Amino acid sequence: MGGKVTCTLGEVKQRADFIIYWGGNPAECHPRHFTKYTIMQKSKFLPRGRKDRTMVLVDIRETKSAKAADIFLQVRPGKDFELITILRALIKDQPVRDEDIAETGLDRAAVEDLVRRMKGAKFGCMFFGMGLSMTRGKHMNSAALLTLAAEMNAFTKFVAMPMRGHGNVTGADVIMRWQTGYPFGISFNRGYPRYNPGEFSTVDVLVRGDCDAAFIIGADPGATMPQPAIDHLARIPTIVLDPHITHTSRLARVHITTAPQGISAPGTAYRMDELPMPLSPALKSPYPTDEEVVRRINEAIAKKPFWLPDGGPSPHQWTSQVNL
Repeated sequence: MGGKVTCTLGEVKQRADFIIYWGGNPAECHPRHFTKYTIMQKSKFLPRGRKDRTMVLVDIRETKSAKAADIFLQVRPGKDFELITILRALIKDQPVRDEDIAETGLDRAAVEDLVRRMKGAKFGCMFFGMGLSMTRGKHMNSAALLTLAAEMNAFTKFVAMPMRGHGNVTGADVIMRWQTGYPFGISFNRGYPRYNPGEFSTVDVLVRGDCDAAFIIGADPGATMPQPAIDHLARIPTIVLDPHITHTSRLARVHITTAPQGISAPGTAYRMDELPMPLSPALKSPYPTDEEVVRRINEAIAKKPFWLPDGGPSPHQWTSQVNL
C-alpha cells in the first residue's frame, strides 16, 4: 500500500470531531495549531467548538500539549510501531494478547477505548510529528500510521497529516513527488530516480560517509542532524546557500548569502496540508535568490566537459546529467 488519505486544514477545522496528535508537541512547536485549525475552532458542523471535539495525545512523555488533551496515552519509547500494529488488528476484531499490549506501556482498557472512540468518530484526523517519524522505526512508523488511517475509512472518515517543521519542508516533498513519484530518500546516481529510505536518506548517507561533497540550500543540518553526520559535513567540501550564517555555514567551505524567501525573493511555499502559498517580496535585497545562484552554477557546470572513463570528453552527456 502506498500514499495517504489526507485533507486540508480547512476541512479539519470544519469537520474533525476526533483528533489524535502522535509524537508531537503542538503547544510548543506549532503554538497556533489548536486555536486556528483543530480543538478550539467553532464551525458549521461543530458549532460548540471545543465541546464538540475530542483530542488524544500519544507520546513517550507528558508535554505541555497534554494539558489540552482529553486523553493522554504514554507509550513506551520505541514502541510506536507495535502500538499502531495493535490498533490495526483491533479495529478488524483480530485477537491481540494482553502481554503484547503491555509491551507498549498501555493496558487493554486504554487501547480498546481508543479504538471505540476512533470508530465512533464522524471525522477523525491523526497528526504525527518527529517523535514518530525520527525515532526507532522512522519511515516505517509513518507508513504504519498512514495505513491505519486508510484502514479506518472502512468504518468512518479518517485522515492523517504530518506536523511539518520549519521552512518549506512540505514544498520539497511535493516537488520531489511531482518530479520523481517519491517524496524523499531518492538517489539519481544511475541517471534515474531510485527510492530507498534508510539507504538514500540524507542523514543515512552522511552518517555512512557515502558522499564526498554536499550542496545545502536553505537548511541547517549542522544544527539538527546526528553528530556523525555533522562531522562528515565538516570533512567534505560543503556549499551552503542561506540568507543567514548558520551552524552549517561555519563548517562549510563556501557560504553564499542569498535573498530571504518571501521577504526579498518571490516563490511558492507549501503549507503542511500541501496547499501552495505564493510569496510576494516586500523588500529589495542586494543578494541573489537561491534560484539565480543555482541556475548560474548549472550554467557554469554545463560549460565544463565531462570526461568519460576512456579519456574522451562528452559535454552533451554532462549537460544531460546536470539537467536531471
